[in-house]
Amino acid sequence: MTGLSRSWTCALAIGLLIAGGWEPGQAQAPAQTPAVKIDAGAPLAPMSKYIYGQFIEHLGRCIYGGIWAEMLEDRKFFYPVAEGESPWSILGEPRSTAMVTATAFVGEHSPEFELDGTSGPAGLVQAGLGIVSGSRYTGRVLIAGSSQAGPIEVSLVWGAGPSGRQTVTIRTFDERYRPYPIAFTAGATSDDARLEISARGKGSFRVGAASLMPANNVEGFRPDVLALLKELNAPVYRWPGGNFVSGYNWRDGIGERDRRPPRKNPAWTGVEHNDVGIHEFMALCRLIGAEPYIAVNSGLGDAASAAAQVEYVNGAATTPMGAQRALNGSQAPFKVRWWSVGNEMYGDWQLGHMPLAGYVKKHAAFAEAMRAKDPGIELVAVGDVGAWDEAMLAGNAADMSLISEHFYVQEKPGLAEHVAQVPRHIKRIADAHRRYRETIPALAGRNIRIALDEWNYWYGPHLYGELGTRYFLKDALGIAAGIHEYSRQSDIIFMANYAQTVNVIGAIKTTKTAAAFDTTGLVLKLYRAHFGQVPVTITGAPGPLDVAAAWREDRSALTLAIVNPTAEAHVMALQLNGAAFAPSGTLRRIAGTDPGAYNEPGKPAAVKIEETANVPVGDRLTLPAMSISIYELRRLTK
Repeated sequence: MTGLSRSWTCALAIGLLIAGGWEPGQAQAPAQTPAVKIDAGAPLAPMSKYIYGQFIEHLGRCIYGGIWAEMLEDRKFFYPVAEGESPWSILGEPRSTAMVTATAFVGEHSPEFELDGTSGPAGLVQAGLGIVSGSRYTGRVLIAGSSQAGPIEVSLVWGAGPSGRQTVTIRTFDERYRPYPIAFTAGATSDDARLEISARGKGSFRVGAASLMPANNVEGFRPDVLALLKELNAPVYRWPGGNFVSGYNWRDGIGERDRRPPRKNPAWTGVEHNDVGIHEFMALCRLIGAEPYIAVNSGLGDAASAAAQVEYVNGAATTPMGAQRALNGSQAPFKVRWWSVGNEMYGDWQLGHMPLAGYVKKHAAFAEAMRAKDPGIELVAVGDVGAWDEAMLAGNAADMSLISEHFYVQEKPGLAEHVAQVPRHIKRIADAHRRYRETIPALAGRNIRIALDEWNYWYGPHLYGELGTRYFLKDALGIAAGIHEYSRQSDIIFMANYAQTVNVIGAIKTTKTAAAFDTTGLVLKLYRAHFGQVPVTITGAPGPLDVAAAWREDRSALTLAIVNPTAEAHVMALQLNGAAFAPSGTLRRIAGTDPGAYNEPGKPAAVKIEETANVPVGDRLTLPAMSISIYELRRLTK
């Protein structure tokens, strides 16, 4: 079936719904009892698995302080110690400390400590570390200096006196920076433990870098966060940005990790440590079973750099960049299929923003250079409904596989309206692209679908670091309604990436020592695992409920999903046609009495998924207030 004929099929189904008194993505006061007819024998276009994608960006506590297990901030000393935003404090007399450039280990400078042997210990300390009693922590310090300065003591401190600390002593070192391993077992639980590095001798010593992680980290990642990511089971992750990518040099994130330069985050606050680069991102995808989706820098970057990046990632070890990748530990190509040419280049907030006509040419140059290194890659173009989309599709249709769209919504008064804005925006974008197919000649014979690779709510205080907003039950209802709309637009939306994943407007939230699904994360987990893949036609008057239904891919069961975005319970009349089903099924539900209910890491969940087996499913279903319900009905065979 061509893309155009699928559009007509979906349009017909939507027309029937509207005729029944319901506009997709909008809630309304019911004029009568909600009623739906489900025709299981009238399937629509299958939903792509990529609808359940995720997005991670080098921003706030998404990667550092979230997914990545490093406990120390500014571990390579981007900031001068004890100045400005530095998390490090001076131990001993301040006059003993200087930031040296000529003998810096990495970046612009490294701290050096002068000792006279009589004034007590000198060095540096970082507080505010989270530790758990009995847990083991390992890492390293890179030290150089005169041998008389020693011994150097590295201590993890959680209390007063000798029993409140453990110390590793480094007795032998010289003027060459070398890594020295450190290991501790915490004697108490604390959110304000500290790492001290100090000496009492004569002369001077320098600290090039330091690292401390829980010993149970998995290739540098937090095991508790990895466990939740595996439960989320997203098929694809977009990385490294976002606004970040328009100022990012991917070469900063390869090679020996301690030698990668610290940089000011080009788009957001704080420091980019460059500890997580291409190799670490690929390891994350491998660990959680997801495909990588890499965005290249089409802001301040150029086509030659993007092409070199493609060759580094996908080229054989016999190519120049593939050989460099092999030297960095990965002999085999990573075979990344999905590549985004830039991020939001239509916006004047974006580094490297330029007029539309110039960017149409720039995209074409990037596409040509990148495909020259790997003709098999799939390119996602920057899109934005309106003039930008029209020019990109008219000028670059041959240079893209998908076109990107983004939207965020904020808090709205009224529960139903707060929920409805998410599916409404999805439908708005899908409708625009159906119009483009009718009006842009360059799209004739092409099926360029949408990658809605940033979508979410975005509002509220930053409780989990920069942009670390909290989500509530009312937001979970909206994300579920959004997935319903994706099922209704399955012919034209191919990929969607919930933005973002951890802490930063994220589906998962963390503290220093705990992690938990936020309310929206529970919805993504629920639908990814338990909603079907082949939507079917629904008619009737569901309002104020939002109803979607889909077959399992093997047609063994039908899943019926219903969002009640109101503060009242509703009884819905149900008619199932097109197949025979068992009279009872499994019900999985998220529900509550408080639209502001939320989950918090380290505490019992206030919002959760409840599963009930053998629930009768007849011609009436009762839907509790503020609920998300997925019924799974086994198909009866003759």
